[in-house]
Amino acid sequence: MPARMRHVRAIAVVMGCASLALAVSLPAQASSPHAKGAERSVLPSGDGWAAADGSTTGGAAATPDHVYTVTNRAELIAAFEDAGDAPKIVRIAGTVHGNSDAAGTPIGCEAYQQDGYTLEKYLAAYDPAVWGTEEVPSGPLEDARVKSAKLQAAAVNVNVPSNTTLIGVGKDATVIGASLQVKNVSNVIIRNLSFEDTYDCFPQWDPTDGDTGHWNSEYDNLVVYGSRHVWVDHNTFSDGDRPDADQPRYFDELFQQHDGLFDIVRGADLVTVSWNVLKDHDKTMLIGNSDGAGADDRGKLRVTLHHNLFKDVNERAPRVRFGQVDSYNNHFVSTKGSAYGYTYGIGAESRLVAEHNAFTLNSGVDKATVLKKWSESSLTAGDNYVNGRKTDLIAVHNAGVPAEQLTVGAGWTPELRTKVDHPLVVPLLVGLGAGAGRPTLR
Repeated sequence: MPARMRHVRAIAVVMGCASLALAVSLPAQASSPHAKGAERSVLPSGDGWAAADGSTTGGAAATPDHVYTVTNRAELIAAFEDAGDAPKIVRIAGTVHGNSDAAGTPIGCEAYQQDGYTLEKYLAAYDPAVWGTEEVPSGPLEDARVKSAKLQAAAVNVNVPSNTTLIGVGKDATVIGASLQVKNVSNVIIRNLSFEDTYDCFPQWDPTDGDTGHWNSEYDNLVVYGSRHVWVDHNTFSDGDRPDADQPRYFDELFQQHDGLFDIVRGADLVTVSWNVLKDHDKTMLIGNSDGAGADDRGKLRVTLHHNLFKDVNERAPRVRFGQVDSYNNHFVSTKGSAYGYTYGIGAESRLVAEHNAFTLNSGVDKATVLKKWSESSLTAGDNYVNGRKTDLIAVHNAGVPAEQLTVGAGWTPELRTKVDHPLVVPLLVGLGAGAGRPTLR
């Protein structure tokens, strides 16, 4: 059979599989995360690590007086404080701004500036030609930056209590400039929200960071810190209208105003991350934030990632330390012109299983860089497809980066999977179902 005919036949087979997958997967409208009644949904049995050792129900058992609809930051915090740790459903309608006044009106960085801080003064004081390159900034302007940053942090960081379902109303519920902190709590569900542009007004210049110095910023859109039983489903994470690529350069370094999109750290455990979109970002997701955090992280950081779209992210999709992480049926996309460093970061004592995923990479990306070795750890990586072809990611990495050899075998086999789709069907399924405002295909 001619090569062209084989290619056409292969496409037909894949499309037939996709049609079959959709036929058996498309649900009734009521199962969509933005449909009426969805706020009382619970994590399905067997759906990733968050289904282990019990289940994740969030606020499904909330009484009528603990169901809230909020439209701004003050109302969001008030709802959390009113219910405490009782089961609660908090519905976000419209757009909630983290950087806002008491009425919910957005405010600029100037509102947080203290003790005469301005960026112009900071740049003048700590220009390497003036300050040098051997010491981290100190003195009155650095003190003013720290004080200003603390004032912003009080507005940006929003703590989510235990036994909470936080869900967007309709297809366009958005949180801009706030960092949701799921910290030292349990039983939390977050669904159907677009998280955008959690920006730091006051990045710190550190001339000793690396060979040329770096700007370092705070805040992730979402942080799961020391918490158990968390389900994050059908959300969209991005830098919104403030992508890092459009930011200026100071001292010949990018003025980095964003940290990560979504981190899972400090002994967090039993987390399922499903059907989300994470896009247009640099440092995307950490699972375990420090090689020195083993006392907190060993035996924890059990996380499942499935049916997520990682589009045009530079690195950390995710970077893993310590945890038993199951990453399957995700779609990783790098379009022409986007920065690409790596997808999976293999860190200290990590036990990553990366299987049945699809990668759509532009011609400038070397397949050997999909994996990045940071520490001596083993992983399992089978049945992954790169640009439509089955690819042994570990073998390709070891051949292309011989100085960073990876070994095969994470030492465990995932069991908590509701269904595994063929990787050739994953781009279609994820494209149709991932992100805020999209239908549930399971």
